[in-house]
Amino acid sequence: MPPTDASTDASTDVSTDASPDTSTVADSDTSTDAGTEPATPGSTDCEDTLDLQLPDELLALIAHGDGREPPPAADGNGAYGPTAGGVDPHPREDLLDHIATWGPTATDAGVFQLVPVHLPRDLPLISRWMNDPAVAEFWELSGPESVTEAHLRAQLDGDGRSVPCLGVLAGTPMSYWEIYRADLDPLARHYPARPHDTGIHLLIGGVTHRGRGLGSTLLRVVADLVLDRRPACARVVAEPDLRNTPSVSAFLSAGFRFAAEVDLPDKRAALMIRDRALRGLLGPAR
Repeated sequence: MPPTDASTDASTDVSTDASPDTSTVADSDTSTDAGTEPATPGSTDCEDTLDLQLPDELLALIAHGDGREPPPAADGNGAYGPTAGGVDPHPREDLLDHIATWGPTATDAGVFQLVPVHLPRDLPLISRWMNDPAVAEFWELSGPESVTEAHLRAQLDGDGRSVPCLGVLAGTPMSYWEIYRADLDPLARHYPARPHDTGIHLLIGGVTHRGRGLGSTLLRVVADLVLDRRPACARVVAEPDLRNTPSVSAFLSAGFRFAAEVDLPDKRAALMIRDRALRGLLGPAR
């Protein structure tokens, strides 16, 4: 998956694979790919797992084939609503615990839900966002719809280690997310990954949703969702571009800690970590 960076107003936003910097909340980031330098120590609260063994669920997917079905429309009419994606019609073991069934969450800004991307329905909107100059600067996916389609298909046709989603707030799709298994991503070559570490990439699509603090709010909400719905996950991670101060600030405001600087193929990133063990120290999400 390509990287993602997004500019995030300290109260704004964010963005697996290796590729240019990409993400804007106004922007946020994420970019992860292969071979670079190991992480610069910033926190030694982990064990080195560069010889990480493949988890049982991934071995099962390899043994039995992908078995993935296209994500359903947000509801029977293809519209977005509070219950969008709430039923997984093809339940199966997957690497991210059935994001389609995670359900809605109430926030001060309205009801929010992650809805897995359905390409025929969502490609035009996501491609339009990728052609916004503020987004294109980091995600580097501007151009015809085929550019964004290739990026999405690489995830949708993959083994499930990364799931592209729309963030739907108060019934309106307003952000793009990638929820991914950081321990199975090239990022794991650059920091001491732990089994089931889960990564986040984010961009805030609509200009009207930027600069309002939604980036921090939604990062907090989604990190909480990951920890609630993925019991095996002890940490949520992200790698915004180190130069993207607003994005790093948004992660910090969402309860992430700065752990290290890491040299990725396309950027020098700030490794941000949200620990399950420290969750009780944060106030209630808003």
